[in-house]
Amino acid sequence: MAPATLQGAERTEDSPALDDPGAHAPEETRGWSPTPEELASVRTTVARLKAAYPSVDADTVEAAVTAAYDSFGQARVRKYVPILAERRARKALAAARSTPDVTGRLER
Repeated sequence: MAPATLQGAERTEDSPALDDPGAHAPEETRGWSPTPEELASVRTTVARLKAAYPSVDADTVEAAVTAAYDSFGQARVRKYVPILAERRARKALAAARSTPDVTGRLER
């Protein structure tokens, strides 16, 4: 059986297909370089979630928010990143807070 070919597109080592799971972004687009507005949004989100989850350690809240923002690091449209990151961080914090401890009781 002949290997499948892409019609109308050529792939090279420098330009892997977008749907290729082994494809990597070019070095210039890797990582997250936040704008001053995004940094302010991160600080606001951290403060809001610290107030919403007072029983959760402040470092855990900051880590959840940072991880949520990092997950959108490659997003081309940045407008909705703050709300999406906050929702993702809230979901992670709610799941962490409702995880049973060693005795089987829910952490509160």
